[in-house]
Amino acid sequence: MRLWRRAVAELLGTGLLVAVVVGSGIAAQELSPGDTGLQLLENSFATGLGLAVLILVLGPVSGAHLNPVVTLAGWLLGRSSGTGPHLAEAGFYVAAQVVGAIGGSLLANAMFGVPSQISGTDRASGGHLLGEVVATAGLVLLILTLIRTGRENLAAPAVGAYVGAAYWFTSSTSFANPAVTVGRVFTDTFAGISPESVAPFVLAQLVGGALGVLLAGVLYPTAARRA
Repeated sequence: MRLWRRAVAELLGTGLLVAVVVGSGIAAQELSPGDTGLQLLENSFATGLGLAVLILVLGPVSGAHLNPVVTLAGWLLGRSSGTGPHLAEAGFYVAAQVVGAIGGSLLANAMFGVPSQISGTDRASGGHLLGEVVATAGLVLLILTLIRTGRENLAAPAVGAYVGAAYWFTSSTSFANPAVTVGRVFTDTFAGISPESVAPFVLAQLVGGALGVLLAGVLYPTAARRA
């Protein structure tokens, strides 16, 4: 599959993922005003289902990384065996994911008639950052586990279910994705995050990704061969 086609799939997929996250967050605010728990339930349910669908649709094209941490993990583990993306390919993937994420946020704002404004929601507390480490580590470990055990066909429901659950068991509501984090800066709604919180969040996600790779290496020493 040509690189430009795979990059388009990553841009489209990440954009639609952020549109689902932000759009369902706006809808939840409008449908359930004053009930934060119900809003989070609606937001997490829509995100989990939407992510599963996107993986099914785009997985055959690009692998449906939709996440720079996943792309970097694939590059890192595939360097020795030549099974992962090359560094240039990984760069194209990450650029496409970030551009798509920003576009998805703007699209969701437009669909709901919400002004596209920079978010003022500060999320960079110690607990939130720890939550991002846990959420991202779990996501990377899950993906590598499925690869190592030959169950890639379960990626869509498994990843969708994990992300939906991680909304609830992590204090940060599981961004677990640097591109999505950047995209959510451009909406001052339920799903938004302030620009000041982005760098700490991304750093925590990279740490979590590295931890996930390390855990996968301990549990499944041959994971790199299939990454």
